[in-house]
Amino acid sequence: MRIVIAEDSAVLRDGLSLLLTTRGHEVLATVTTGDELTAVVAEHVPDIAVVDVRMPPTFTDEGVRAALAVRQSHPSVGLLVFSQHIETRYASELLAGGARGVGYLLKDRVADVRDFMSACDQIAAGGTVLDPEVVTQVLGASRRSLDLSALTAREREVLGLMAEGRTNTAIAKALFISEGSVEKHISSIFAKLGLPPSETDHRRVLAVLRYLAG
Repeated sequence: MRIVIAEDSAVLRDGLSLLLTTRGHEVLATVTTGDELTAVVAEHVPDIAVVDVRMPPTFTDEGVRAALAVRQSHPSVGLLVFSQHIETRYASELLAGGARGVGYLLKDRVADVRDFMSACDQIAAGGTVLDPEVVTQVLGASRRSLDLSALTAREREVLGLMAEGRTNTAIAKALFISEGSVEKHISSIFAKLGLPPSETDHRRVLAVLRYLAG
């Protein structure tokens, strides 16, 4: 995996770089500002960029705004926002438009290196990884009426496993059912939650967001 890191803390920046390289990944560049991030992404086009939210010069939202710029200019680059802070407005924008290859994790809630590495792998493969607290705050900022009562018990089980980041194959194994049955349950979930097919919205992510908010 080819990675760039945007982090203004020298200790954390070097620590992440060492962590990733010792596990066989290539850290192409480490930078400290949002402008530098967009520049190195344009130069290297990595598989994933790990980005802090608050960076110089104002230490407010430079990092996540740079991540949005990267998403627009290089949509194939995975983005892992890794921060102590939640920017609900920009998090919502990152999760819109398909939300493939996106993650938002809180530094103080990642207790295991394996969880961080797994998140990087999932994002590089086009998956979405969200800290539940991020989900709660994003939905709290623009809450809608969310009704899961129409789902059957099995559909709620399937949706719960989707919220854990499980693939259809993994869900089928966990519930001892066929992948075809999983696909039928997911189609039913989308229909009951009013999530029609869309070229701009990732229905799986939207369904999980509703489940976590419920």
